[in-house]
Amino acid sequence: MTLAKTRSVSLIGVDGCVVDVEAAITSGVPGLHLVGLPDTALSEARDRVRAAIFNSGEDWPNRHVTVSLCPASMPKKGSTFDVAIAIALLAAAEVVPARACADLVLIGELGLDGRLRPIQGVLPAVLAAANQGCRTVVVPRANAAEADLVPAMKVVPASTLRGLLCLLRDEPPPIEEDEDDSGSRPADGLALRQQDIPPDLDLADVRGQAEARRALEISAAGGHHLFFAGPPGCGKTMLAERLPTLMPPLEPDIALEVTAIHSVAGTLRPGQPLITQPPFYAPHHTASRASMVGGGSGRVLQPGAVSLAHRGILFLDEAPEFFGGTLDALRQPLEEGEVRISRIEGMAHFPARFTLVLAANPCPCAAAKQIDCSCAPGTRRKYASRLSGPLLDRIDLKLELTPASRAELRYDLEFAESSKVVAERVLLARERTVRRLAGTPWRCNSEIPGPELRRRFTPSSEAMEGADEALQRGALSARGLDRVLRVAWTIADLAGHDEPGPDDIGGALTLWSAGRQ
Repeated sequence: MTLAKTRSVSLIGVDGCVVDVEAAITSGVPGLHLVGLPDTALSEARDRVRAAIFNSGEDWPNRHVTVSLCPASMPKKGSTFDVAIAIALLAAAEVVPARACADLVLIGELGLDGRLRPIQGVLPAVLAAANQGCRTVVVPRANAAEADLVPAMKVVPASTLRGLLCLLRDEPPPIEEDEDDSGSRPADGLALRQQDIPPDLDLADVRGQAEARRALEISAAGGHHLFFAGPPGCGKTMLAERLPTLMPPLEPDIALEVTAIHSVAGTLRPGQPLITQPPFYAPHHTASRASMVGGGSGRVLQPGAVSLAHRGILFLDEAPEFFGGTLDALRQPLEEGEVRISRIEGMAHFPARFTLVLAANPCPCAAAKQIDCSCAPGTRRKYASRLSGPLLDRIDLKLELTPASRAELRYDLEFAESSKVVAERVLLARERTVRRLAGTPWRCNSEIPGPELRRRFTPSSEAMEGADEALQRGALSARGLDRVLRVAWTIADLAGHDEPGPDDIGGALTLWSAGRQ
């Protein structure tokens, strides 16, 4: 009996586990027996691997081959094990030295012609391998730039199984692969992959709505959720679309975290493997609960819109038109910053720490002027009640917008600030926040847990008088008080105050209670 081993990675959500791929050639009926709880796509690997080996100019062992994926008790999914199975099998057949592949991590799907096809989820798979002590990974050439984002990991790109075998045997590469690919992978990490803010979006485009623009600034500085209510044409959507232009680029570790989610979902743009700007997602109001929070079949779990908007903005336009169950499913991610999807095979975790922006018309007829509205008072109340109280209680900033007057439009022609100017204030405020939260796991005010907020970041008794009074008369809930304090800290950071004063807390209280329906 001959035995060889290599490694690959199994992904569940964005979490990965290194899997030992062992191949043993024994006496018995010729064929390939795959063990280790493979799913259908993985079970079909025997046919892909056989054809790829033949078309790479190698012989298939005419004996019984057993391929084991360990740990055996963990379900394995997908076609990413193809390359590891092929190399382990050929190493067991002594086509390549067993020691040459023992320390490698091999990730990729094989075509019948022996080509390595690009796959989804390369970045989280390579991150998992690096975290478990692996140092060299082989990936399809099309995924090399994405894998290169992981520091301290040697990435070996391969185009074909034949070329990979030549590399493992220290032979010259095939002629079709002996070419310079230096242009396909940037020389250094983050500098060449910045995503520019679209030049056609600028906060100065929004005329009037000075209070709403101020709310956007506070939201960007502290990561606070936002709700705009008002008639059509008052600027709700324009405001929401310009929120990303106020937010600073993602920090390197956060950029990797965000990119890993999009890698699993297969939404990375060609030529830009690293996402450096906060993502912006605006699903249609017909979106299902599974598309919003993630899910899918038991064997293929995909991130939803809340995870694709991780560290960015999730914008729900015409929010009352969404299904009630879809909206209520947002409550748990808003509180915990992650989504847990349970299936019989296991549980997947997807990060979901996003800024939620809701926009709503006051009634179903969506009349531009209240005098033209044909809805009865009961109809308006029923429409507004589609946004449940528990959901609105989790929104930090609420504004009732009205159409801009002629005077406001004329004033803004001279004094409206651009996104660049506001973004500079947001960046300074975030830097103050980071200094204050140094040594903690939190990066912005919206992330501070309620107990820690009350224990370590409580303003003076004098500053808290207005909030205490609102709490006493029932106009403010305990959860609402926490959100008011978080917003007050952000307002103080924007103003350069060491801690919130009465005006800061008063402004936060006004923004929390305004627009409640």
